[in-house]
Amino acid sequence: MNSIGNIFWLILGGIIIALIYYIVGLLLCFTIVGIPFGVQLFKLGTYALWPFGHELVNGPNEPGCLSIVMNLIWVLCGWWEVALLHIFFGIIFCITIVGIPFGLQHFKMAIGSIFPFGKEIR
Repeated sequence: MNSIGNIFWLILGGIIIALIYYIVGLLLCFTIVGIPFGVQLFKLGTYALWPFGHELVNGPNEPGCLSIVMNLIWVLCGWWEVALLHIFFGIIFCITIVGIPFGLQHFKMAIGSIFPFGKEIR
């Protein structure tokens, strides 16, 4: 069932979300300061490709001091807007009964996109 959900997810825009995460992550990796942020975007892009059957959870010994500081910098740099977009699309998908699973995945991605440091995909 997860495979079917992932295929429909990709058709309904998941591939676009993942590509955007990967492209912006690659652009951020061109600078030394942006590498940690680019790595987090690669992680979010991977999660955006196959969200069904996977989840973002806190890593071992997380949240730590460094991940809290990096999440604060992440939010202050404006990445909270991405979380708002995921919430918006989650609400749009939840309008129909068929779209509820996709809306719930957007809500999960909103949490991951606002605080990505210290998270891992399982």
